[in-house]
Parts: sequence; C-alpha cells; structure tokens
Amino acid sequence: MANVIIIAVAVSVVGLAVFYVYRAKKRGQKCIGCPYGKQCNGNCGKQKS
Repeated sequence: MANVIIIAVAVSVVGLAVFYVYRAKKRGQKCIGCPYGKQCNGNCGKQKS
C-alpha cells in the first residue's frame, strides 16, 4: 500500500511540473525559470563571450 502512495505522489509532482511548463509556454515565456521570461530573447543562462 505504501508503494502505491509513493507512486501516486511522484506522478502528481511530475504532472504538476509538466502542467506548469505547459502554461508558461502558452503565456509566451521563453525562459521559464527566468524572472524576465516574457521580455528576454531566449538566451537566458548563456554567458556572453
């Protein structure tokens, strides 16, 4: 029974993460973890040389 609960919690966490990414992309955010996600050009995290 404990295995079923653990699997259900894991599936819920993954499902919520996928739903969050889906909604963020639908709103137009290019960099989901970036506070300037709607404003940047998609190069967040890439360092300038």
